[in-house]
Amino acid sequence: MFDVARHLLLVDCEDGGQVGREEMVIEETGPLARAKRVTGIGPDVLICGAISQPLEAMLVSGGVRVICQTCGPVEEVLQAFLSGQLTAQAFLMPGCCGRRRRFRDRRGRGGPNPLRQEGAI
Repeated sequence: MFDVARHLLLVDCEDGGQVGREEMVIEETGPLARAKRVTGIGPDVLICGAISQPLEAMLVSGGVRVICQTCGPVEEVLQAFLSGQLTAQAFLMPGCCGRRRRFRDRRGRGGPNPLRQEGAI
């Protein structure tokens, strides 16, 4: 779960490829402190497994696009992201059934919500 993860891999990408990477230790434990730390780094995107809704909302409010409920070998996930294939079921965390897996932009708007389709609510 990202809320308690101790390490963060920062990958700089340009033109569909990597130009640098660095691993950081995150010592902050509370959601607000953690969100401030991550947004202070200035990432465009955070790809993670499980994340609490409050922390996700703080990150999105801070301008970070959050792609959650993702699992798999780091290099495979990164290549899938760079090639636009991260939406594949192969990278969905087991047991998640796609819940909350939306690709949120900087305004916090996710992808289509099947519950909001006409007649679903």
